Amino acid sequence: RYIFEEVLQISELEWRFLTKGGAGGYATSLVKSMQEYPEPLYIAGPRRLALRKSSNGKLLESEKPRTGFSSDEELMDTMDATYSLVSKLTVDDALITVTSKTFNGKTSKREKWYGTNYNVRPIPLKTLTQWQNCATASTLDIYYPSPNVFIPSEAGLKVKIPVKNEAKSQSELIKERTKPVAPPQKIRDDGDDGRWTVYFKQDDRFGQPKAYAIFQLLTKEVLSSPKNAVLADLYQVCANDKLVEYAYDAGLVGLSFDVQVLPRGVRLTFGGYNDKLMQFASYVSAKLSQDVSSLLPDNDEEFERYKDRIVRALAAFDVQQPYSHAIYYSSLLFLPKKFSYTNVERREAIQQVSLVDLTQYVKGLWKSGRGLALVQGNIDKKEALEFVDTLDKTLAFKTISADEIPPLLQPLSLPIVPTEGAPHRITVSEPNPSNKNAASQVTFQCLQTTEKAHVLIEILSSILSDQFYEDLRTKQQLGYIVSAGVKGIADTRNISFICQSSIVSTQTITTEILKFINGARKKFLEPLTEDQVTVYTRALIVQRFEPDKKLPTEASRNWNEISTNRLQFDRLRKEAGALRLIKKEDILEFWDDVILGLTAGRRVLLSETVPQSGEASTKAPPKSTGYSQSSVNDEGSIVLGQNDVDAYRRNREISG
Repeated sequence: RYIFEEVLQISELEWRFLTKGGAGGYATSLVKSMQEYPEPLYIAGPRRLALRKSSNGKLLESEKPRTGFSSDEELMDTMDATYSLVSKLTVDDALITVTSKTFNGKTSKREKWYGTNYNVRPIPLKTLTQWQNCATASTLDIYYPSPNVFIPSEAGLKVKIPVKNEAKSQSELIKERTKPVAPPQKIRDDGDDGRWTVYFKQDDRFGQPKAYAIFQLLTKEVLSSPKNAVLADLYQVCANDKLVEYAYDAGLVGLSFDVQVLPRGVRLTFGGYNDKLMQFASYVSAKLSQDVSSLLPDNDEEFERYKDRIVRALAAFDVQQPYSHAIYYSSLLFLPKKFSYTNVERREAIQQVSLVDLTQYVKGLWKSGRGLALVQGNIDKKEALEFVDTLDKTLAFKTISADEIPPLLQPLSLPIVPTEGAPHRITVSEPNPSNKNAASQVTFQCLQTTEKAHVLIEILSSILSDQFYEDLRTKQQLGYIVSAGVKGIADTRNISFICQSSIVSTQTITTEILKFINGARKKFLEPLTEDQVTVYTRALIVQRFEPDKKLPTEASRNWNEISTNRLQFDRLRKEAGALRLIKKEDILEFWDDVILGLTAGRRVLLSETVPQSGEASTKAPPKSTGYSQSSVNDEGSIVLGQNDVDAYRRNREISG
């Protein structure tokens, strides 16, 4: 009986605190439910269980959430209907689908639409008989799960700061959107050589009994080498796999956890209904930091299975699209080595690690560090501090000094090239011999950190993205993958133009991208009117004032400011303010300075992927150009192969 009660409670919990989704998906679900449910249940029908009150067919009428079945009759009717369905799930009606490469050449049928080869055959009578006379669940030690201890109590579902969902006029909505959102407050600061820095924000916007807690143990040894990087991958896979049984019940009621080993330490994230969140977080963190052996493979054979998962994931890099490879090698050149080891380094390292290595690595993972935390949601200040204290006692790490805290990410700056000089270039061979596409990406780096610079580069992307697609894709028909966009790295911004083609070489793609860029000022920017500029800026302003629809979104945005130590919680408002002041002249000056480099040169990188065969193929590029810090061509630009990445990054970390 308790199983049915719990399932109903969980279903009603989801219905009671249903979060907003996309309008398109909601409309589609309504169309479907209008064909399956009576009018009063168009919305609730597909989202609630046990809608029939009794066997006479009378349906539930109230939308009020339930905490249990209203009567024994309702419960028994639900149980009878469930048993009736289960009784129809017999082996006689089973359809088993098996997919395997070993069936290649052994099939006799071909699917009409996609040409998939297949066979259909009956299940052998002997197998059916075995299934029909299988062992009982109890003889296999299979039982119903224990009562779910994570289902929140009614008292625990009380919202501390209720939110009124009243109908509002258009002017009221606009005023509400432009109203500043309160930032998190620092509620604990143990000083430079102290133990914790804690930020907290009590929810006053979403009105749900949920909270999110993010804890990071800052330590610089966790990803200090490619070997440690793959050991971190193994640990994450093992921990998530081993904790799945315990976390399953918690997941049923919306509780979640995540553990990630990052360049600056280990991060734990917990979220869901706040009533049992601390209890859940305490158990998971204890398992991760104290009972580490229970989360690791029991023997070498099991370790090899986990290791194989990482090996296959790393090998999958080779079959990614060429444009992805161009983006990948470009991104490596902007990141210090310890923030991103190469795929080759990781593949070599994973072959060398053992279960002993993993055990030693994990035992040292939580030994020392400095705590950084954000607690946000339906929790008050006292509860937030208690949450941190609980995790602090569980993790029990040794506090490190201020000079041992790992450095923040500082992107590597590209060397400046003259206005007329060629871009720095990295050219690699496409690792997948069957992929006949070529790809080129041109990236301009902007090291300016002001709000004005950040919004100007976004305005350029808004103006040129469609024009770039129209030129290279629609008019020239170079390929299906054509795009332009902005990416942030710490407080800097890059704007990139990328194209992939199966009909022309990387050289041709690069020429056309640069041709578009060189002509963009005269063709697209100079003809702009101030009214057109206002249209672009207004669209970006609207984006920035779009309110967060879910608590996790706001919490993640706040954590990004905390973890990077920028602490600009009003970043979007400041950028909106900068957007209001942008004029056409600002756009042209920014273009001349960052893209054309008319003032003091520019920082520009070209990343190319050359296919091994096909119409777009050319001579395979060398894996190394013999790069050294002084290896530049006559135009002052650097030319790299894929094996030169580390040498380049070392030099840039030294020279800046």
